[in-house]
Amino acid sequence: MFTRITLNFTKRNFSSEVGGKTTALYNFHLKNGGKIVNFGGFLLPVQYNDLKIVNSHLFTRRSASLFDVSHMLQTEIRGKTCIDYVESTCTADIQGMEDNTASLTVFLNEKGGILDDLIVTKISEEHLYIVSNAARREHDQTLLLKALDAHKKRYPSADINVTFFDPSEKSLIALQGPKAAEALTSITDVDISKLYFMNTLVGNVANVPDCRITRCGYTGEDGFEISVPSSNIEQVSEALIANENVKLAGLGARDSLRLEAGLCLYGNDITADTTPVEGALTWLVAKKRRELKNFPGAEVVLEQIKEGSMVKRIGLISESGPPARQGAIILGADSRPIGHVTSGCPSPSLGKNIAMGYVPVGQSKKGTELSLKIRDKIYEAVVSKTPFVPAHYYTKKK
Repeated sequence: MFTRITLNFTKRNFSSEVGGKTTALYNFHLKNGGKIVNFGGFLLPVQYNDLKIVNSHLFTRRSASLFDVSHMLQTEIRGKTCIDYVESTCTADIQGMEDNTASLTVFLNEKGGILDDLIVTKISEEHLYIVSNAARREHDQTLLLKALDAHKKRYPSADINVTFFDPSEKSLIALQGPKAAEALTSITDVDISKLYFMNTLVGNVANVPDCRITRCGYTGEDGFEISVPSSNIEQVSEALIANENVKLAGLGARDSLRLEAGLCLYGNDITADTTPVEGALTWLVAKKRRELKNFPGAEVVLEQIKEGSMVKRIGLISESGPPARQGAIILGADSRPIGHVTSGCPSPSLGKNIAMGYVPVGQSKKGTELSLKIRDKIYEAVVSKTPFVPAHYYTKKK
């Protein structure tokens, strides 16, 4: 079993503790032994003194961990035509969603490139809630405001209100792991047993009203993202970690957990040069949106869905050598470069090295033997399905 995990963040996102913004839990992290780093412009814990990253990772898989994800952009949109407005920016069929359900989707440019991945929640026909990436905060705000201007030109009478919440106003925490539901149930007034994966509701948590609880996360485990008024976020967090089955976790474990779950990190695994088809995310393009052909980059994306793309995101497993990091070269059977790694780390759950990257479609089949060039040495690897470990989402039994 591996005893150490190195962060798989790009230098663009990760640096020493300097010049970053803080979340409302900053002092709470320091009090609890958080080792603070600058990630995407925010000062956040990479780990805590009581657990190494690998131990925190494994604790999440068997129990539950609490992550501060308040750096994510939380956006609330209200108005009679808000669904048409947001659908003009992404690939989700928001109109076809039931109230109080959420969907992963992507913002696209006119070439079909992914500008960000996000979760959009349909609270009602006139009320949406969006969570998008911190590193794309300014970009996403600009994108949504430009789209709103365009929407108002098409519908001059549209009365839509867009609110971007600052972390000082609303905080976001993620409670993840098989014991997450049990821990949350003990301090909330809502029936968690009836809240399924990608469903949402509002209730009291640790005697704090108006907390939005969404059953989702970034680890592949059952869990929740909880939006809390920042003035009360310490109260909620303290109540959760008072449970012996819950420990604080940082960015290090969050990154290795999401990679084992086969989930993409924007800026690494998907970028503005990646289409959903190339990123193995075709499922994010809703059937109705394909029929209507009314999303950004539809011509390019629909052509790729029909004819296939040239490259594809794959999973890779290597049994020996160091882990392949972003930028490592993927070699084909003839030892020629055919692609590159976008994320990689040792897998604490598997005891092997895992990675994701892009190769020609003809080299993307599960079981294909490839090689990785790491520090001028060559190591064997094999194409694997993702997720690397089974997901444990809480879904409704059919």
